[in-house]
Amino acid sequence: MYRSLSEELREKFGEKVYKLALEGGFSCPNRDGTLGTGGCIFCLGGSGDFAEKPCGNIFEQIEKAKERVSKKNPSGKYIAYFQSYTNTYAPVSYLEQIFSEAISHPDIVALSIGTRPDCLPDEVIELLAKLNRTKPVWVELGLQTIHPKTAEYIRRCYELSVFDSAVERLKNAGIYVIVHMIIGLPGETPEMIFETAEYIGKSGADGIKLQLLHVLSGTDLAKDFEAGKFEVLELDEYIEILEECIRRLPPEMTVHRITGDGSKKHLIAPLWSADKKRVLNAINSAFEKDKLCQGEHL
Repeated sequence: MYRSLSEELREKFGEKVYKLALEGGFSCPNRDGTLGTGGCIFCLGGSGDFAEKPCGNIFEQIEKAKERVSKKNPSGKYIAYFQSYTNTYAPVSYLEQIFSEAISHPDIVALSIGTRPDCLPDEVIELLAKLNRTKPVWVELGLQTIHPKTAEYIRRCYELSVFDSAVERLKNAGIYVIVHMIIGLPGETPEMIFETAEYIGKSGADGIKLQLLHVLSGTDLAKDFEAGKFEVLELDEYIEILEECIRRLPPEMTVHRITGDGSKKHLIAPLWSADKKRVLNAINSAFEKDKLCQGEHL
């Protein structure tokens, strides 16, 4: 049995809370020439396929996003989620402006920020700690793998020690930390994937997002897939690996995601992942059979 995000949200906020994906207009050092220009090999749109389109100000984005998901969230409580690209890669003054605006909205109960571990200078962490005194702040770090050869292949462009330092400094500042990992990266064996999960479990992070590798058109990963350089996982393989990853996590770590959404109009493989309802039903059925968990999964 594992600790799900829905369980944690109900404990913290008393009811279901829905994430609103917002667009802060950020870039990425792996795209603007600072570290590289192509981004990570699997990245098409900075993981922002479902983010609200930029408009006017953050308040307006929140209202538009609320309108779009209101039927799914009768409680009216939301997390402001800055997801696209690297959401601490900007001057501190700008970060303070948009993040403060987001948490000032009465329906926002927490702030979640997706970023890179190498884009967290001390002054940014100080700002996040300040905001955290008003409403909870979560920082989501894109680690994906602990293995150097894979990290080089996906063009992550930072060393594992940078991740370790970021987690330590964020936790010392009282910030809640979530780590992203990808299951099914080219060249990785199941044991390598389990090692990444174990490492994250021991890192001091509070939560983890377990993400299936999606091959999206327009990415360099798609070129390698079409050239036959690697194969993607089948659903049963993914579930088997996913279960073992969760077994290797500490019971107090919250599992924020057990799969993921790839943009259907860009998805090349695995095509089975496009049917999210089927995928979640298969995962939940397997978990129930193996007594890994009970209840609702997000």
